[in-house]
Amino acid sequence: MKALLLLPALAWAALLRAQDTLPRVEGGVRVGITYTPGSRPGLAVTGGRGALLDSVRAILERDLDYSDRFEMVAAPRSDSDTGAAEGGAADYAALAALGADYVVAVVPAGGGGAGGAEVLMHDVRAGVVRFRRSVSGRGGRDVRGAVHRAADEMVRVAAGMPGVAATAILFVSGGRLVRVDADGEGATEVRAAGRPALSPAWSPGGRWIAYTAFVRSGQPIVLQDLVTGRREVVPTTEYGLNITPEFAPDGRKLAFAHGTDAGTDIYVYDLGRRCCVERLTAGRFSDNLSPTWSPDGSQIAFVSTRAGTPQLYVMASDGTGPEILARFDFGATGPTNGPAWSPDGQAVAFHRDVDGTPQVFVLDLGSRALRQITGTGRNEDPTWAPDGRHLAFVSTRGGPRQVWIVDLETGRLRQLTSTGGARLPAWSPRLSP
Repeated sequence: MKALLLLPALAWAALLRAQDTLPRVEGGVRVGITYTPGSRPGLAVTGGRGALLDSVRAILERDLDYSDRFEMVAAPRSDSDTGAAEGGAADYAALAALGADYVVAVVPAGGGGAGGAEVLMHDVRAGVVRFRRSVSGRGGRDVRGAVHRAADEMVRVAAGMPGVAATAILFVSGGRLVRVDADGEGATEVRAAGRPALSPAWSPGGRWIAYTAFVRSGQPIVLQDLVTGRREVVPTTEYGLNITPEFAPDGRKLAFAHGTDAGTDIYVYDLGRRCCVERLTAGRFSDNLSPTWSPDGSQIAFVSTRAGTPQLYVMASDGTGPEILARFDFGATGPTNGPAWSPDGQAVAFHRDVDGTPQVFVLDLGSRALRQITGTGRNEDPTWAPDGRHLAFVSTRGGPRQVWIVDLETGRLRQLTSTGGARLPAWSPRLSP
């Protein structure tokens, strides 16, 4: 267990894939935005008569609200005066009177019966239906998934990019891996190879995950198929401390940190060939960990103690050309940990100590401008949504550690979990049926 003692400069928690940080401002979030309330299109969700339709309406309303792309408009429960609930010749003048640019109607599939629901997205200004999809009434989680995917398509129709309702977040609670939908519902345990399990990461397709498993023989990196439950151990990780796995964007490699008496270094495992582990850094009694790939796979950002205090570095994906990426301000901020590269490649999020308390920051790679995102409580472990505008992170702002989500465009915050003791969230890619 000597590996557990390798990093006196980094607390054990700092070895974990993500950490927390926030800015001290009213409301606890500073995002440097120019957003003006009322600038987003208005959207109302109508319809819903019966258990299935009411459920579909509730899920859609929550998903579209949580996309942060719309100003949600309250709609009457009875829609007979607008025609939207029937899905036929809608009275767009009546819909416009609601103050909405879009109205989503939930109606019985086929105009009646109990076979399912149909959702329609009305473009009120153009007077047309922009989106239509049927949802089967069978299967609890399948229904939720189908509605999530419909909501994401509606976001795409209105905003040009799909939403993130059909995604999930993995996090650690009490040493267990827990999966929860992006709306905070459907939390289930993922049975891991060992306990505790740490540092979960998603494959690009969302079918496989990687994590550190604490078993009798050590702390190996485990690959697990979420569909079949099949598990594989990454070779050469059966001994020592192995943490912070991260899949390459093309899914063909896995980067992770491996600790020995000589320090902690970053290695890459060839997933395509299921063999061959290559060392990328030369620690020389320093620690290099928390690798995160650029979206094009050409670079890896990581944390290193080679200069003393943990700082953020970047190198080519073959380990060449390492250079510092974001310096800390001596006397003002402390160690940097838990980096995560944004899906568009334009930014890296991480947490950094401010007056001894971790807070979340975002570094713009073009300008090298640094934004402090949080400031109330301890905030750490940032992870990006596929849309590149939402971050999930762990915060103590409400008491025990919970996963929170912030929209970087509007500054809106919402609490995702209520389990307490949550750590190390990892946001999935968009998930297929």
